Amino acid sequence: MKRTLVVMLMLVAACSLAPRAVHAQDAMKAEMIGSMMDAGGKIEELAGAMPDKKYDWRPEKGVRSVREVYLHVIAGNYMLSSFVGAKPPMPMAEMQGLEKTTPDKGKIAQMLKDSYAFASDAIKNVPDSDMDTQVDFYGTKMSKRAMLMVLVSHSHEHLGQSIAYARMNGVTPPWTARQEAAAKKAAATKKSASGM
Repeated sequence: MKRTLVVMLMLVAACSLAPRAVHAQDAMKAEMIGSMMDAGGKIEELAGAMPDKKYDWRPEKGVRSVREVYLHVIAGNYMLSSFVGAKPPMPMAEMQGLEKTTPDKGKIAQMLKDSYAFASDAIKNVPDSDMDTQVDFYGTKMSKRAMLMVLVSHSHEHLGQSIAYARMNGVTPPWTARQEAAAKKAAATKKSASGM
């Protein structure tokens, strides 16, 4: 009888904790997706703001061009997602050679959008029970959870690079331009209201 009571109490405890664990995993995935999509949205905005003629610009020989950085991000979204079980829309060899292709600005914009939708789904679709499953990332063993963090951080890494490329070419990041315009408008409104 005592044993049955202990087992029942353990089951009740496990059942009451299960929804919290699921909620925590869902919250973690949502935060990962939010962080990645924030960086990805900014990369997409920069890709739109960079003039077509600057897509082949590179800071020096042997360094990725603007176009190659965007294509690298696209390939990374697919390739890194594949390590957690997502099936990319192209073979590995095509992903690895994507940087050396020359799609135009409009095509790159669509490719970025598609790759971020794919990566977002890849994060959502990793079963909670698989988060601790180990994967081999080019000789480094890591959990699928850690692999998702690599996927997310990859966008932030290349967002920083893309901002530097844009600034070196006289392009203000669009979100910064919006903030500056809003601040200027607020200052003008304040000045007008005070009668100065």
